[in-house]
Amino acid sequence: MKKKNAGQIDLKNLTSRELEELVISLGEKPYRGRQLMNWMYQNPVSSFEEMTNLPKKFRTKIEEVSCISTLETALVKTARDGTRKFLFTLHDGNQIESVLIPENKHQTICISTQVGCAMGCTFCLSGKNGLIRNLTAAEIVNQICTIKNDCLDKDTTTNIVFMGMGEPLANFENTLKALHILTDPLGFHFPCRRITVSTAGLTPQIKRLGQELPVNLAISLNSATNAQRDVLMPINKKHPLDKLIKSASQAILPPGKHVTFEYILMDGVNDSLEDARALASLLRGIRCKINLIPFNEHEGAPFRRPATQAVDQFREYLSAQHFTVIVRYSKGTTIAAACGQLSCGGKSESR
Repeated sequence: MKKKNAGQIDLKNLTSRELEELVISLGEKPYRGRQLMNWMYQNPVSSFEEMTNLPKKFRTKIEEVSCISTLETALVKTARDGTRKFLFTLHDGNQIESVLIPENKHQTICISTQVGCAMGCTFCLSGKNGLIRNLTAAEIVNQICTIKNDCLDKDTTTNIVFMGMGEPLANFENTLKALHILTDPLGFHFPCRRITVSTAGLTPQIKRLGQELPVNLAISLNSATNAQRDVLMPINKKHPLDKLIKSASQAILPPGKHVTFEYILMDGVNDSLEDARALASLLRGIRCKINLIPFNEHEGAPFRRPATQAVDQFREYLSAQHFTVIVRYSKGTTIAAACGQLSCGGKSESR
């Protein structure tokens, strides 16, 4: 990421309203803020000099107090299925990973919100070394900027999922600010229905997110009993299933959308018919979609991928109970870009 001088404001940390307030404080009209927003996201440039419809005097003035940050791409890996994983180096030397996933009619960008993760989920590599720090709104947004500018045509339909490293709702303010920039007509102008935020189950923030900006919600569930979920996902001790399910049932979402429950199937852990029955009982009466994700193995993981027969049996039982169920076989496993495999949560090193 481009480094800023001491005291400079990173413009990509600002919403359109905050940009207007900034230019007003410099003695300019509010529309100058909207022009800045347009240049950063609609017609992306990385320097004030390229903003040709702005007076030179204003460009000089804004450059004295602010900067336009970018991310440094340290490495890009491409899998056989077309998935691309990006390793980004931040201004302090920490690194994060993002993924571009090709689909049939669109592409999905999976972004991170923290360096590392504090949730401690036993099946996820991202939190192995704990939380190092939150990402700023600019660092979240710049993942989209870099991938879109480098890899996507302007006409490419794109989905964005906050499912990379970190717990988005534990970095709530910066995640929310990034969401406002992504959905702002002056920013990326992404529809809320094409953005999904995934959470391990921070119930107060689930409610607040919908009140602030209703986007799609995916809840990482992985067990239908508190006893087992306490072990797999320690956050469950603070936000147990009864509170989580209540929050999910009351979540405010884009029109016509339902909560997605993500359930990682692990061999001999949570993939039995008994587990499927417990899940059906837990979610009965909730309008939702269930994503079954066969565990993506990684070095040192204490779990294994379930047999195809077990996955099919689990899916068939839930379908027979009239749930919408999708088995999601993650792409990018050959480059460690699949669900639960992102891991770069520390200082950069030679790779």
